[in-house]
Order: sequence, then structure tokens, then C-alpha cells
Amino acid sequence: MMVKLLRSGKMELVMFFIVSSVLPWSILYAIKHAVMPDASTAQLWAIGTIVFTLTSVGFGYGVGRRQQSRIDALHLALKQAAQGNLAVRLPEREGYSLGAAYAEFNELASKLERRLQVMQRQNEMHVLQQAASNEEAVLEERKRLARDLHDTVSQQLFAIHMSASSLPKLLAASPERAGEVMEQLITMSSHAQKQMRGLIAQLRPLELEGRSLEDALERWFPDYCRQNGLQGELDWRVQGSISEAKEHQLFLIVQEAMANVVKHAQATSVTLSLSDNRTGLTMLLQDDGHGFRADQVRPGSYGLSTMQERALQLGGDAAIVSKPGGGTRIRVSLPNYGAEERAEG
Repeated sequence: MMVKLLRSGKMELVMFFIVSSVLPWSILYAIKHAVMPDASTAQLWAIGTIVFTLTSVGFGYGVGRRQQSRIDALHLALKQAAQGNLAVRLPEREGYSLGAAYAEFNELASKLERRLQVMQRQNEMHVLQQAASNEEAVLEERKRLARDLHDTVSQQLFAIHMSASSLPKLLAASPERAGEVMEQLITMSSHAQKQMRGLIAQLRPLELEGRSLEDALERWFPDYCRQNGLQGELDWRVQGSISEAKEHQLFLIVQEAMANVVKHAQATSVTLSLSDNRTGLTMLLQDDGHGFRADQVRPGSYGLSTMQERALQLGGDAAIVSKPGGGTRIRVSLPNYGAEERAEG
């Protein structure tokens, strides 16, 4: 690589030799014969030294500025690549002292982008295959939910029905006792409602079947917020298409994040936004809850480990930021290594 660098910088070395050596002596020759023909040798040497110094300094400064700008361009490209933008490329020109380094960077970024694209496609296929192979587990989960409904909500509704049926006689015989039964009915119905919401939330992944992520969220998100007493705002700013695997993972991540808001945040409003750019997709979920300190959270709490695992399957990342009294913000990024195409059914 050093040989390439020397070869690519040959033109600048030649130019430096011409400007710093030939040009000063040419100027000195012109001064001797046209401007100061009677100048002494000492005067010519002094003038030559000044011209040579000024020319060398000026040309060296210009070369240094050009080199610095090329180094800055390389540094910026490295920073962008580290942030996930592997589509960045540097101009490859003959004569650049950093031309070989630019070429090596472009080749490395191109190879890494192709490999990550292949890995991402493989992971997407794995997610879809895993989802398809989970049909039996889904049936078992439905059986479990049916048992939970029977053991919790169904029995509570039966108790509510029996208590409500006895109210007319109690009102006539003992209004005070009837008031106590009314309070019990309110408590039991509230508890049953909360348990039903939890069970419904577990069934919500079916909302994505046969729909795009945008359609599913527009249907599910406002309904979920309304059921849990939240003021919800959905901001969809995705312009491109999203692969089926990414839609699947993002929907499950949104559900996990919203379940955490309802369970932990004690929030009154929540904003969900999804956007994309050339480098990937970003999901942001912000609530106005009481927040928490980082040292108050046990590892794996708030579902962050689950969300991170889902994001990592597609080469992305999930992070949570919160402070007491300042709400909580969940950010999920899924990079895009190549053109997205929605899987056809």
C-alpha cells in the first residue's frame, strides 16, 4: 500500500520540485536581466533566498491545505461508515497522495455492505421461517389463553352476575348491605377489565396478518391507547417499502414497548413515530410518565432485552432513555443494507 501511496503522490512531488526549484531561479533570472541588471551577487543571493522561501512556503501551505481536506474527507467517511452508512464513497483520482487509501476504503465499504446485506436477508428469512414454524406454539398459546379466561375473567363475571342478581332483594331488605355489594361489584368489574385487557394485548400480534405495518398500527395503536386511558399520537413518515420480516419485528417491538408504558410509566400520553432514510428505519416511542433512573432498573426489565434481541436479529439496535419526571424514550434502529422489497404472498 505504501508503494501505491508513493506512486499516487508522484505528480505532487514533481510539481513541488518545479515550483520550489525551477520557478524561483526563473524569477531570479528575470530580475537579473530585466529588472536589476546591475545587481551584485550578494543582492541576487538575498533576493533569490526570499523568492525561494516565499514560493516554497506558499506552495507548501497550499499542498498542506489540500492534504488536510483529503484527510478530513477520509475521516468523515470513516465516521459515516461507523454510524452505519456504508453507501458512502470517496472520489478516486490519479495523482492523489491519498488515492490508494480512498480506493482501499471504497473497496472495504463495498465488501462490508454486500456482506451485511446478505446477512440481513438471511436473518429476515430466518425470522419469517421462525414465525411460520411457530403455528403449533400459537395453538398452544391460544389454549392457554382459553384456560386463563375460564379461570380468571369467566369466574369473575359469574361472581359479578350472582352478586348483581341478589341486589334487588338486598335493596329491599338491607340498603346498607346492598351498598357494600355495589362496591364489591365495581372492584370485581375493574379487576376483570384489567385482566381482559392483558389477555387481549397478548392476542394482538394477529393484527398484522394480511396487513401492512402502517395499516396494522393505524388500527391497533389508537384502540390500545383508548382501552388503557392514554392519549396516543401516531406519526408515520416512512416513504419506502418495508420487508415483511422488519414489519413483523417492529410490530412486536411496538407491542412490547406499549405494554411497558401501560405497566410501568403511569403516563397520560404517548407518541409513536416511524421514519426512514437512506440508511434504515427508526422507531421512537415517547411517553410523559414519571420516568426512572438507570440504576433503578434491573437488567432485562422494561422488556428492553426482548426488544434488543428482536432488533439485533435484523442487524439493528434498541435503546431506552429516561429520567425521573421526564418520561421515557425508546429508540429502535433497523439499518438498510440495500433496496427493500416487500415479500409477495
